[in-house]
Amino acid sequence: MSKSTPTDAELEVLNVLWTKGPSTVREINEMLSKEKEVGYTTTLKIMQIMTVKGLLERDESSRTHVYKPLMKESDTQRTMMDKLLYSAFGGSASKLVMQALGNNKTTKAELDEIRKFLDDQLENKKGERE
Repeated sequence: MSKSTPTDAELEVLNVLWTKGPSTVREINEMLSKEKEVGYTTTLKIMQIMTVKGLLERDESSRTHVYKPLMKESDTQRTMMDKLLYSAFGGSASKLVMQALGNNKTTKAELDEIRKFLDDQLENKKGERE
């Protein structure tokens, strides 16, 4: 499995595959085209490159090739977050979180979820010390 960070275009393809599951180039192109105009051959080329890079696997057992991601969504997010954390925030998780929460787009429900996560983390740490 590749540890390379996907490009923006590759990430769009991966997001479709993580949501929809194994798909053909045509299916992925149709999903991508709902957001912006993307040519079939462009989608095909991106997916061929992704296969060479080890980001996708192509099942050639039928006439229509079916692609699936070789990276889990959570692993990709973790890799990209680590890269962002160290390159843009000097490794400071608090700076990253403050920037993310300071954009005024965070909903009350999201903040409640974050609070619960932090409370759970504190409880787990407290339990480890006892």
